[in-house]
Amino acid sequence: MKVAGLFSGVGGIELGFEQAGFNVIWGNEIDLKASETYKLNHESKLIVDDIHNIQSDDIPDVDVIVGGFPCQAFSVAGYRKGFEDERGEVFFRWLELLKIKSLGLYSLKM
Repeated sequence: MKVAGLFSGVGGIELGFEQAGFNVIWGNEIDLKASETYKLNHESKLIVDDIHNIQSDDIPDVDVIVGGFPCQAFSVAGYRKGFEDERGEVFFRWLELLKIKSLGLYSLKM
């Protein structure tokens, strides 16, 4: 099964899927340093950009979309502004892309 990742970070979630036999073909991450590590560990295409700039057509046809969206907005170590924090509201963009791609299989980690 083909997998795409949003909020890929260094690619830890994708690594787990690869080890389980999935074919990770695409990822997205905004952080430049995390992206450098991702590229060292994965051969899949990585788009380094804000998720708000990612269009559904940018994501190839896949069976699964995975994501580990930022937790700072919800963490007890942060201000806990939740969806009022711009880092928390990116969840809704992830959900929007998931709906557009019409996928029934996804994995989300916070």
